[in-house]
This record gives sequence, C-alpha cells and structure tokens, in this order.
Amino acid sequence: MNMLSSSCPNCNTTVSLSQALRPLWHDHESKSTSTANAHAAEEISFANLLLNDQSEKSLLGETTAEDSVLGSPGTDMAELKLEEMIVHPPMDQLQGFEYCIDSNPSWGEAIALGFQHYILSLGTAVMIPTLLVPLMGGSDGDKVRVVQTLLFVSGINTLIQTLFGTRLPTIISGSYAFVIPAISIIHDSSLNRITDDHERFQQTMRAIQGASIVSSCIQIILGYSQLWGICSRFFSPLGMVPVVSLVGFGLFDRGFPVVGRCVEIGVPTLILFIAASQYLKHVSVRRLPILERFSLLITITIVWIYAHILTVGGAYKHRPERTQLNCRTDRANLISSAPWIKVPYPLQWGAPTFDAGHSFGMMAAVLSTGAYKAAARLASATPPPAYVLSRGIGCQGIGVLFDGLFGTLTGSSVSVENVGLLGSTRVGSRRVIQISAGFMIFFSVMGKFGALFASIPFTVFAAIYCVLFGIVAAVGLSMLQFTNMNSMRNLFIVGVSIFLGLSVPQYFFRYTTSAQHGPAHTNAEWFNDYINTIFSSPPTVALIVAVFLDNTLDFHGAAADRGMGWWDRFRKFKGDSRNEEFYTLPFNLHRFFPTS
Repeated sequence: MNMLSSSCPNCNTTVSLSQALRPLWHDHESKSTSTANAHAAEEISFANLLLNDQSEKSLLGETTAEDSVLGSPGTDMAELKLEEMIVHPPMDQLQGFEYCIDSNPSWGEAIALGFQHYILSLGTAVMIPTLLVPLMGGSDGDKVRVVQTLLFVSGINTLIQTLFGTRLPTIISGSYAFVIPAISIIHDSSLNRITDDHERFQQTMRAIQGASIVSSCIQIILGYSQLWGICSRFFSPLGMVPVVSLVGFGLFDRGFPVVGRCVEIGVPTLILFIAASQYLKHVSVRRLPILERFSLLITITIVWIYAHILTVGGAYKHRPERTQLNCRTDRANLISSAPWIKVPYPLQWGAPTFDAGHSFGMMAAVLSTGAYKAAARLASATPPPAYVLSRGIGCQGIGVLFDGLFGTLTGSSVSVENVGLLGSTRVGSRRVIQISAGFMIFFSVMGKFGALFASIPFTVFAAIYCVLFGIVAAVGLSMLQFTNMNSMRNLFIVGVSIFLGLSVPQYFFRYTTSAQHGPAHTNAEWFNDYINTIFSSPPTVALIVAVFLDNTLDFHGAAADRGMGWWDRFRKFKGDSRNEEFYTLPFNLHRFFPTS
C-alpha cells in the first residue's frame, strides 16, 4: 500500500491512501443499489476504454510514460489497483515543507525568518496611514505615531492569535477592508466643518476608534458563542475555493498596478525575487537553502540600495510628484518625524466617540476566514475545525477592540502577504511568527529604527505581493482536488462565484471613483456604508454567492461531488488525531473552551 507522509520532520501526519479515500468509498457504499450498479458500469466502461487504447497503441508500436502507470498492453484491468490509477492523489496536507506549524528551525534561522516577516508586514502598516492620515488633516508626525501604533498592536494581536486563537502561524495586521468605512467617517460633514487640521485629525480618529470598538463586539460574539462554527456547517471545499482564491486574487490592484508607478524599481524586484526563490532555491550554505529561505530579505536589500543610489544620484529631480513618491527613498518623511522612543498606549488620542451610523460600516468589514484556510494549508496543517475557526474569529474581535482602544485607523485581519511567505519559504513554523511579533513591538517602540525600515518604497512591496498573493490564490484553487470537477453543477458554482467576486467589487470601485460615493447612496448613511463595504470585498462577495449556490443548487446527493467527505473528520475537534496536535491551547486552557 502506498503511503502519503509529510516531509515535515516533527509532524505526525502519515496517512495511508486507503484511509484518505475511505470517506469517498463510504459515501459511495451508502448510495442505493441502482446507483452503485451505475458506477460499476461506468468503471467497467472506463476500464474497457483504457484497455482498447492500450491495444491500439501496442498495434501501432506506441508507448508512453503514462502507459507504464496503467500497465503494459494486455494487463488484466481487473487487477489494476485504484492507487495505480490515481497518479496525483488528493492530500489534505501540503507536502514538501521543511518546518510545519509545530516544528521549529534553529533559533538563529527562526530569528532571521521572523525579521523577514516583520519587514514584509511594513508594507500595509505604512500604506494605510499614508493614505488616511492626510485626509484627516494629520501631519507627518501624526502619520508616524499611527504607523508605530499599528505595528505595536499588530504584534500584540499576532501573539494573542498564535497562542490563544487558531494557533496558526498568521500575522494579524491592518486590513484594507476597513479603509472604506474609515474614509466614509473621514468625509462625515460634521467632521469636515472643523477648520483646525490637528483638531479635525483627533476628532476623526476618535470617531473611527468608537466605530472599531462597536464592530469588534460582532466578531467576539460570533466567535465565542460558536455561531460562526454553526454557520461553517454550510461550507464545503467547493464553496471555499472561490473564497480562499479571492483572498489572493482580490488584491490584484495592490500588485502590478502599483509596480507600474515605478517600473525601474518594481520590475527588477519582481524578477529578482522570482529568480532567488524559485530558480536558485537549491543554492545552499551549510545545507541551508539560503536563497529560497531568505529571498525576500536579499531582494529588498539589493533593490533598496539600488533605489537609494538612484535617489541621491538625482534620477528623479525633475520627475512628476507621483513618480517621486513611489520611487524615491526620502519621500516618506518618517525618519525625521519619528521619536527615538515612544510607547503607544490606549486612548492616546482621547476618549472615543460613538455614532451608530459610523459603526455599521465597520461591522460589515469584520468577517474573514478564508485566510485561515490558506494559512493552515501553507503550514502543512489539517483544515481547522469549526471550533478552532470560531476561536480565531473571537480572538480577531479582541484584536479589533485593541485597534479601537489604541487608535490604529483600521481593524485587524490575517496578513495575506505573510501567509504567502509561508509557502515561498516552505517554513510554516508558529515560533517564527511569534518572533516576528516581537520585532513589531520592539521596533514600534524604537521609533527611529522602525522608521528606517518603513522608508522602503511601497513599489518594492507591491512587486513582492505579485508573487505572494498569487501563492495564496493558488492554495484556494488546490482545494478543487477534493471535489468532482467533471460536474457541470460544480463548474457553474466555481465559475460564477469567482467571476462575480472579482466583477462586483470592481464595479463598486469604479462607481465610487467616478461619482465620489458608492452605488448605495441613500439618506441612511449607515446603510450606505454597510452595502458599499460588503460588496467592495472580493472574498465576501465570493462567500455569499458560493455558499448560497452550493447549498441551494441540486445539493441533494451531491455531498461527494462537493468534497464533504474529505472534511467530515475535521468538522469536530476529536474527528482527527492531528487536530489535537496542531490546535490544542497551551497551559491546559482548552479545559475552559469546549470543543463541541
């Protein structure tokens, strides 16, 4: 019997092919006799077709490598084993990872990898405040404080999630999903009437804080009441394919459109990163694949130096302002504005203000689980059970609560780019992410040093995103292996969900750009924010469409086609022995969190 086993040294993940296929066999056995006879007839027809094909090739003297798998001409097809017919059997864990979720590299390597994840997280941490703070009337000093605060809270939220949440190796950082409701609050007429810029900045920050605090309650309730776990019963591998895929594909506008703003920096970054991480990945130093493991650090260092040479050499002196902002290394104004030491603290901007209309938009941005599915797969772990996902949503709600208390201008969710980096480095260790959280907290306090790294042009990060977002999207597509993609029903659901998940948010974006307000534009501002936020998120649109179609369209008797047999044993915490290995809470805390 062929065995499927993970290459991850400390993961007990060996699963026989017969055990992996047992849910499908059981599903077929439970069908009626007539259905079983129909399947038998199909298998006999398929075997005869293969046998006839082999006979024709033997008469013509043609043989291929594929024929060696199916057997030599004249082989009795009745003796052909299922394992021999399945060349690439479905696997619930990705193979080829050097370190998985609960195995760790050496401390030196782990620290270097953690620093690499910290550098990658700077892109979002700098970009969101750079976009929002000027709209609020804030100065460069205000922007630096927001960046420091966002990194500080991200470090805390990451530690909470990896210790007490899903326990997956995920960095929890600022989310673009909260930018739309934040901009709606910024454009509120009552705030725009404030003439003093600094006063307007502080009042707007307090309004965003209040909305974040209220919206966090939704996630906390959904998570710790296990309502989200109950809802997840309607999720199948087929339904999750569009959701997880669009976690990556939905961020395409953060990729090459931004690279194109400074092609002389962005394109070399993209080429160098692909070359180092893929084509030169076997280059090793003392048996350590140095280029594959640290390709991001190496690429960013080389391109950063190159960009600085262009800057000091005067290459951008007479170029348009937008080009200088995207290409120069001295336009962020972070280093000069940053304090040497500054510890962010709760309510540092003043007491939050609460408005029901502001809060509804934030509530629409809080739901996100697709990235957890991708992180589990790229950490070579099993699909997280519903109970674990509920726990993660609850912890994510606590993270948004901290965002509101400290004032980060945005809520928190899983950093998609850092999930992609797990696949690029083939290291899914939880310890590496926890070390990265330590770097976030440390450099957010040491303001000047953190601002130095944050001055990397965002074009460099955008080029890296082109690869990492693509990896996450491909992880979503890999879930198709658990489904029957010869089913017209499944093809319809996947195709329509992915297309609408990309097309609907694009419509909302273009409408907002041209009209300066979203398609939902009524007298009820809370309703506008809610609708415009939901339908501007590709994964959310894909989730709504895919889950609705999957649970209403010819779903009777389609469990095997939907891939439900593969996930049955992962729905409950005790359903698979590996769940306990990957997701059990430390310090015996699982006693206080029921696993039902």
